[in-house]
Amino acid sequence: MRCTAGLLRCENLCRPSARAATDRAAYNITVSSFYVENFGCRATQADGAAIERQLRERGFTLIGAPQDAELVILNTCTVTAAADHDVRAAIRRIHRQNPACRILVTGCYAQRAPQEIAAIPGVSAVVGNSHKTQLAQIVCGDGTASRESRVASCEPGTLPAAMGNAEIYVSDIFAHTELTGAPVFETGAKTRPNLKVQDGCNNRCSFCIIPAVRGRSRSLELSEALREVQGLVEAGYREVVISGINLGRWGRDLPGRQRFEHLVRAILEDTSLEKLRISSVEPMDWSEELIALVAGSPRIAKHAHVPMQSGSDRVLRQMHRKYRPWHYADRLQRIRAAMPTAAIGADVMVGFPGETEQDFAATRLMVEQLPFTYLHVFTYSARPGTPAAQMPQPVTPPVIKERNRILRELAAQKKLRFMQSFLGQEITAITLNEYHDSCTGTLTDNYLPLRIPGRLAPNQWVTARVESVTAEGMAGTVTSNK
Repeated sequence: MRCTAGLLRCENLCRPSARAATDRAAYNITVSSFYVENFGCRATQADGAAIERQLRERGFTLIGAPQDAELVILNTCTVTAAADHDVRAAIRRIHRQNPACRILVTGCYAQRAPQEIAAIPGVSAVVGNSHKTQLAQIVCGDGTASRESRVASCEPGTLPAAMGNAEIYVSDIFAHTELTGAPVFETGAKTRPNLKVQDGCNNRCSFCIIPAVRGRSRSLELSEALREVQGLVEAGYREVVISGINLGRWGRDLPGRQRFEHLVRAILEDTSLEKLRISSVEPMDWSEELIALVAGSPRIAKHAHVPMQSGSDRVLRQMHRKYRPWHYADRLQRIRAAMPTAAIGADVMVGFPGETEQDFAATRLMVEQLPFTYLHVFTYSARPGTPAAQMPQPVTPPVIKERNRILRELAAQKKLRFMQSFLGQEITAITLNEYHDSCTGTLTDNYLPLRIPGRLAPNQWVTARVESVTAEGMAGTVTSNK
């Protein structure tokens, strides 16, 4: 493992190379085209967009397929063992399909286990989250470039060939405060860009590896967030999603310890954005002020995603979550009272170590009783270095599978009933880059899939009357559009 001299100080993991510089030159090649493949959450997708921006600003050409690129960047997730497996499989597939390309692995998995990744044949460089903002400098081999000069053009960069000497750029993530904004498009079209305005997390949930790979909570400065949002508006986008690892903590690290509500209000007052959608916010950050803001403005989508994880008080304590079941239930009931037609969703985990039948029954009861319109149900995955990974009494796979099935079926029933409540009503939606036979896919203000007849361009507002509902979604006819 080697470290490019003079560029970055890589603590603990990088070692000076014994290979001479002249020997390095013998196996470096020039790269000028690149491809980015993202794994995982909205924040990772947003990081990938920022990487694309870095490289394109420096004159690199974005390629549409990994088999055609000289440099392939894998922007990774490590929230589960399955996520790690997907990355390793992608490395092997790309190296097999395009053995001449240079593979650079970055993101959360790269931060957590750089040596493990560096040992995989085909990998040329491993760049942790600690150095992700300097990825373009690394590719360019620009040892003198500063943050301020990152947009300056450079000659096509060089990376080592995959000879078992992958370079590693990883240091203490908690020492880093950088956060760059760049929008990402979920559907690959001119609609609903996602803008990450916060990264990292100061919570220490016992099951979660994210703080260890993304560091402390840090916020995009208000002026920069507003500039990014208004830039999207001026480019023609009508709905923007703001996201983060712990979005509700936005601003706490900025001067004056600003609050998330300040950001939301500033977007409404200082930009001409037509529709703002807020992604996941922890229950304790759904303040009365935030609920009132979302409920009171027609420019904010009526949508609240509030992670729950478990309905068992005992399990929540073991998870080190900062709320109790009754606190959570109170927040959701207040959201529903303020917004009777809002989408309300949650993340729910099954199979946490020691989760008993009684614990699961408490979770199931909460799901039944609370006004959810959808759920993200997922299985606990032990992450090395987390307290939960050392806990006894793992839940067996057959039990986990059955609990997953029960909650997923319950969530599907609640979603179906929610959609059926709109039969015969008019509802507002934005057109997506999704087409099904002779219909266009849209997404309603309250996060429901709605198909309408015809092939409409994406990024249009439509008002449609809901005429039918199935488990897959709603169908309707347009009554007006703009």
